[in-house]
Amino acid sequence: MIQFMKKALCFAVAATFLACSPAPAQQGSEVAARVGDRAITTKELDDRWRQLDAAGQSEATQKLYEGRRNALEEIVADSLVAEAAKGKGLSPDAYLEAELSQRSKPVADADVVAFYQANVNQMQGRSLSEMAPAITRYLTDQQRAVARQALLAELRKGGPAVRVLFEPPRHEVAIEATDPALGPASAPVTIVEYSDFQCPFCQRVAPTLKRVRETYGDKVRIVWKDFPLTQIHPDAFKAGEAAHCAGDAGKYWEYHDLLFANQQALGTDDLKKYAAGLGIDAATFATCLDGGTHGERVRNGVAEGGRLGVNSTPTVYINGRFLSGAQPFEVFQSVIDEELSRSR
Repeated sequence: MIQFMKKALCFAVAATFLACSPAPAQQGSEVAARVGDRAITTKELDDRWRQLDAAGQSEATQKLYEGRRNALEEIVADSLVAEAAKGKGLSPDAYLEAELSQRSKPVADADVVAFYQANVNQMQGRSLSEMAPAITRYLTDQQRAVARQALLAELRKGGPAVRVLFEPPRHEVAIEATDPALGPASAPVTIVEYSDFQCPFCQRVAPTLKRVRETYGDKVRIVWKDFPLTQIHPDAFKAGEAAHCAGDAGKYWEYHDLLFANQQALGTDDLKKYAAGLGIDAATFATCLDGGTHGERVRNGVAEGGRLGVNSTPTVYINGRFLSGAQPFEVFQSVIDEELSRSR
């Protein structure tokens, strides 16, 4: 269990640096094979791979980029620490240990008790006294990891400039003029979200995207794409239709927020009630919803997402860079800041 928590911590720390992205730019002229006089290029391979298994290709490419980016961050960190250690007349290991010791405080007994009580269901029946040493080690490691992250951020600000020169992989995500959007089309950063109104993780990321808008204003445009997972969320498809019916009345985003606020009640009667609460004409809305006016539109979102390799929600593309799941604001911030720095 503690090993699992450590892995979770490592991912959380790494996530502040990583930006997960799908298919990379290809050297289309690279020849992978020849059949007689015919040259088969890597681009042709990737195009066929995408046709056969778009989701698998996206996942594999994402992992490759994550691995390379994580390795890059560690090499940069080693360089920054070595430079700072040299200025102090210390070895890198001695410098790092001294800094982390100063920035970390001993784990108190109260911290151990609080962690045990908050995670008692994961303790497999073991007592506090049994788990205390492992919890103490975990909390100590956690403090040191956070301290290391803060130290590296300081060194990065005050040290030599770090420029990432290899391009992140990107997907070409089609945006229609009719797609619900917040922010100007001229924004330097476009965030496309494939989402599902009945998905709890989509509900969880909604406040994060709102914070993104509040933080970046018109530098960011957020675009919604329907991707209802009807196998597990039976009300999601109709909710997607209903949101577009509300959009016909100029109330898409207000209705969007209402659906996420009332995620446990998305039956047809509920959908009509929410529309009435926004002052939308009841008869017009009912005709739209009951007649399936926007059914094809929702199906198109699912088809588009499928071609990109989307197989879960929320799936987000930031200027084409792939981000999966309800990631925290800091992960969005890292990718957005990178994209803004490229646009200058």
